[in-house]
Amino acid sequence: MDDDFWARVDDMNHSLATKEPDRHDGVFPALFDRSGMRAALLDDKLRVVGASVEFVRDLDRSAEQMHGRYLPELLHPSVRTQVVEQLHRLLDGQRTRFAEWVLAPRADGSAFNGELIGVAVCGDTGCVEGLMALLRPEREERSVVVAGHEKMLSPMDARILEGVAAGASTVQLAGLLFLSCGGVEYHLTALLRSMKARNRSALVSKAYSLGLFCVGSWPPRVLPNYVA
Repeated sequence: MDDDFWARVDDMNHSLATKEPDRHDGVFPALFDRSGMRAALLDDKLRVVGASVEFVRDLDRSAEQMHGRYLPELLHPSVRTQVVEQLHRLLDGQRTRFAEWVLAPRADGSAFNGELIGVAVCGDTGCVEGLMALLRPEREERSVVVAGHEKMLSPMDARILEGVAAGASTVQLAGLLFLSCGGVEYHLTALLRSMKARNRSALVSKAYSLGLFCVGSWPPRVLPNYVA
């Protein structure tokens, strides 16, 4: 990241650290808006207690909807676990900042995609008094599609999709799932049709693009949110 960006982050962090925590209702939003950055302040429960206009707009929420929200629930399920772990490391003092690529679904079916930067806000004693979250959209615009509804797969379909993503053959899947080869092909054909994919490779690519798999997991695992 560029030096100017981090200089602005450090200036805002210093300004936050010198404010009284109970003044976030008026002081923090004004501070964020003056900075021109997509920024929010979180409490130790990871709830939003102040946010800039740009931060609220990027996540397609109103200021009223944003205040008091648990930040991770605004993100796509595929990235929540990593972000929660990183935020707790900030709270525990294990690190002072991090950056994670995230997806955040919007009400209109589009999604924010870019970096979520977390920064620990420390007081005069050096103790962490809150967290600052910043959004950096990808510089190159690209269309991002995420699954629009949950519970879109049966448990068997999910296991077959995981097996295909791991490179298992029809025979291997039949043995693992106690199905006939014809049974595997039946489920696979239904998956191809429902996800509008022409072959196995396209099916796996579509599943990853929709965020159906846990990020960083091997063998691939479908997120529980999408299994009926």
